[in-house]
Amino acid sequence: MRRRELILIVCSTAAAWPLAARAQHVSRVPRVGIIENGPIWDEFRQGLRDLGYTEGENIAIEYRSAEGRPDGLAEAASELARRPLDVIVAYGTAATQAAKHATKTIPIVMTGVGDPVRAGLVTSLARPGGNVTGNSIQGPELAPKRMELLKLAVPTVSRVAFLWNPDNASHAAYIEEWENTAHGAGVELLLVAVRSSDQLDSAFAKLMQERPDAFTMTADPAHQLHIGWIINFLANNRLPAIFQLREHAVAGGLMSYGASLPNLFRRAATYVDRILHGTRPADLPVEQPIKFDLVINLKTAKALGLTVPQTLQVAADEVIE
Repeated sequence: MRRRELILIVCSTAAAWPLAARAQHVSRVPRVGIIENGPIWDEFRQGLRDLGYTEGENIAIEYRSAEGRPDGLAEAASELARRPLDVIVAYGTAATQAAKHATKTIPIVMTGVGDPVRAGLVTSLARPGGNVTGNSIQGPELAPKRMELLKLAVPTVSRVAFLWNPDNASHAAYIEEWENTAHGAGVELLLVAVRSSDQLDSAFAKLMQERPDAFTMTADPAHQLHIGWIINFLANNRLPAIFQLREHAVAGGLMSYGASLPNLFRRAATYVDRILHGTRPADLPVEQPIKFDLVINLKTAKALGLTVPQTLQVAADEVIE
């Protein structure tokens, strides 16, 4: 009897083993959460495709939008944190902070953050610690170069308006850097604080009462949603500006100097890939751009009545005519 029972047990185990083995070899489709969406995320998706991922086939992506509301980021991040995700990807400081507050366990890949250390997102660039890593746009350290370029294009500049977002923790570093830069250049810095779109009209109307002769801004995602409005305002008031992003010069700004935002999104895909292959975010150093492009829009310069020096045009990576 014991021998018969033993045979039955062995046979049952043998029959069950192939099923268990097959179950272990069924690969689960990894799931990625994205806060916000828009055309710029096409670069991230392209980065995934370059690494062999196809949305809807071997990777799933869930999107949550803040719908333009500052408090909407927290809601979007909380919704994603409740989902069975492998990674969350966020663009900018505010969205990354919202994701970090929502989860301490799901890996987070930040994209285009200005100062991730000062914003409290990582312990250091080399050793992020925790569940956040990604790339920085390395914005604050470039203020002296942007001021130099602005003064070359507009030699008479003396009052520069600076648009910033009080809800963006990286902007404290931007302001400090720009204030030091402006002081050293003998230029007065006029701060324009805008949290949401409903503050744009009043903030810019008040700004023009202070009579600035040039303008600059960060790459804050909340502000980028309204870049068309901002550039039209600058054009109507004949105000030259230097931006961080090439896209803003192409859209009608006078010039831009900074890292490629599309490249930062493509690079974010490599972080997702490494995390999906088992690397901990804490072990992935934050990446900083090493190339910065100067773009000059001569059509805008002409409309503003400016003559951009030939030496500056020659130094540009791209000239829009």
